[in-house]
Amino acid sequence: MTPLAEIEAATRSLLATAARLDDGGVRAPSLLPGWTRGHVLTHVARNADGGTRLLTWARTGVESYEYRSLEARAAEIEDGAGRPAGALLADVRDSAGRFAEAYALMPDEAWERTVQWTTGARHPAARAADARLTEVLVHHVDLDAGFTPRDWPAGFTTRMLASVTASYARRDDAPDLRLRATDTGEEHGRGDLLVTGSATSLLAWLMGRSPGTGLTGAGGVQLPFLY
Repeated sequence: MTPLAEIEAATRSLLATAARLDDGGVRAPSLLPGWTRGHVLTHVARNADGGTRLLTWARTGVESYEYRSLEARAAEIEDGAGRPAGALLADVRDSAGRFAEAYALMPDEAWERTVQWTTGARHPAARAADARLTEVLVHHVDLDAGFTPRDWPAGFTTRMLASVTASYARRDDAPDLRLRATDTGEEHGRGDLLVTGSATSLLAWLMGRSPGTGLTGAGGVQLPFLY
């Protein structure tokens, strides 16, 4: 499956979940502190637009930043969170369509061109596609509407376990971990602290979407905020 096909499949699943929410449902709390489901859906939509701008920058060479600023991003999410369920659903669907169109326009060489995220980080434009899939799958869980980490595709879980473990290894505030997935046999990290469990449970814990239930060796481990 191509990266775009993965993104579109994940988006269809999120849209199906969002379509079951009425106006009261989108006002309900999400799993993210201080955010309703409306905040999460608005964030997913604005992320698609930010990714579209990054891809357009890579394709055209004309600077088109992800967001004007982190403050502007926060304001857009807050302003959009209180909309009716139908408006939120349409926003997520339409913004995802714009991202897909921008993706389809990308020539092969443009994926390696460097663009700048709002945080100042600079990466090849291909990172925008990886980031988009992560946003859709993780925030689908955050809606707290039936989709859980167990529903993440196996390929995504494997890739993200390796990526998150490597990210932790580069941080001074992260524990020195070694992870072993009991269901797949994969191992990540070379730290002294061994944590074992299913691949999905390990990833959900590392990404702050689980307290570590079902894991061995995770008790008392303090993880930094990652995502």
